[in-house]
Amino acid sequence: MSDAALRRTPFHEQHEDLGAKLVPFAGWEMPVTYEGIREEHSAVRTHVGMFDVSHMGEVEVEGPGALAFLQRVLSNDVAKIELGGAQYSCLCNETGGVIDDLFTYRLGGDRYLIVTNAANHETDLAWLGRWSREFDVSVRDVADRYAMLAVQGPHARAVLSAALRIELPPRMRAWPVKIGRRPALACGTGYTGEDGVEILIDPEVAAPIWAELLDAGVVPCGLGARDTLRLEVCFPLHGNELSAERNPIEAGLGWCCAEATGFVGSDAVAEARANGTAEKLAPFLIEGAGIPRPGNPVLAGAETVGTVSSGTFSPSLEVGAGMAYLRSDLAEPGTEIEIDVRGKHRRARVASKPLYRKVG
Repeated sequence: MSDAALRRTPFHEQHEDLGAKLVPFAGWEMPVTYEGIREEHSAVRTHVGMFDVSHMGEVEVEGPGALAFLQRVLSNDVAKIELGGAQYSCLCNETGGVIDDLFTYRLGGDRYLIVTNAANHETDLAWLGRWSREFDVSVRDVADRYAMLAVQGPHARAVLSAALRIELPPRMRAWPVKIGRRPALACGTGYTGEDGVEILIDPEVAAPIWAELLDAGVVPCGLGARDTLRLEVCFPLHGNELSAERNPIEAGLGWCCAEATGFVGSDAVAEARANGTAEKLAPFLIEGAGIPRPGNPVLAGAETVGTVSSGTFSPSLEVGAGMAYLRSDLAEPGTEIEIDVRGKHRRARVASKPLYRKVG
């Protein structure tokens, strides 16, 4: 896709004004970094940072058949979402492969909002539309109604509530608020391993809200830091850890699968849970020099036993870190492996999740 065809978020001028490095991402022109990945990463771990995540998609599901429909298409038990609640789940195909991983918010008795990954929004929308025909439900693409900011870090709640003068929901809850005299949705969710909130706002008030948070000391952060932060806490990324060829069990997401609901792909997921899988997703740390990258082969002796799905230099741990799909018998913490990094074999060890844990 040419640069001219890239979509831009309501915060685009703010990114340019701050000198962000802008790159193509899932059809959008997005900031990858401002001052630097390490600085932005540290800001989120120690203070508060904000990410423009307006490229994410939103789908509204509403109607008498909404719950039954969502039970059919989402892997988790949607009946457990209380009013104002949030839930993580997978959208699976008939063979149990992960089409996308999603957050679902229950806004009303039979009204839900689903947030999709940017690269998968159109695919998700078509999949949901296909299955909705069997239910008394409407499925609407509402992505154009929202700009979205993720404000994350140990001081995120205090700074955000003071700057915008709103009450924020606890973790895994969501409720309506007024921001800039416009209705908005505040959600106690995030993708960094830190406390924080994601807010869905009217695009028309996006720019002044960004300015208020910037004045309050919130550090602008790009996709680069978002990736290092999520990797340190072993959050999967669709296209890396998740795909239509991988099922939730081998990806370590069995906890968000309730096969008893009969969701699409549940039989395949149940079989994988019962019989095990040839490979499992596992985190690892490099012992010494070397920065792993996606696609690097994983070795045990002279045998190739897996592939790195995500890899980076961890700013918090100051070592090379990543996740890899490994032969299942080698995926236990403590197992010694090697990562082939551009022809050099780097010693590594399978670790426990998360790789980064807050002290105190």
